[in-house]
Amino acid sequence: MTDSLSLRPVEMADADLLLLWRNDPDTRQASHNSDEVTLASHLVWLESSLSDLSKRRLWIAEVDGVAVGTCRADRMAGVWELSWTVAPEARGKGVAHRMLSKLVLYFKEPLVAQVKVGNMASIKVAERAGFVLDKQEQGVLFYVYPNASFRAD
Repeated sequence: MTDSLSLRPVEMADADLLLLWRNDPDTRQASHNSDEVTLASHLVWLESSLSDLSKRRLWIAEVDGVAVGTCRADRMAGVWELSWTVAPEARGKGVAHRMLSKLVLYFKEPLVAQVKVGNMASIKVAERAGFVLDKQEQGVLFYVYPNASFRAD
């Protein structure tokens, strides 16, 4: 893939694509909640997510106009927690690293990410993008981004 990756805000028109990616077996395995999501609950979640940008922001990553992944930022107690999903057909091509590297530039506030132990792809992405492992608890790795003096306690 070339370096033409861009991030654009998610719209309700992206609902079906986001649900497809969310329910992908590999995505579910890497997620904190591995349950399959129904269309009805997904639409409620997406509408709520798009209604308050002070709490959650969502982007679609595109390469040459083709959607290849999504990333999310959730406001949590003075920090933004970042997460990402790569479309199954775009995995293994550096998309997650490029998404995350662009996403961190949107924020001046402290950033964190949680990755399940054993999710080597996301561990490599977080560390390659500059996140530093802060701690491990109950099968989850907690990463911080050194854009500010911050420790996840």
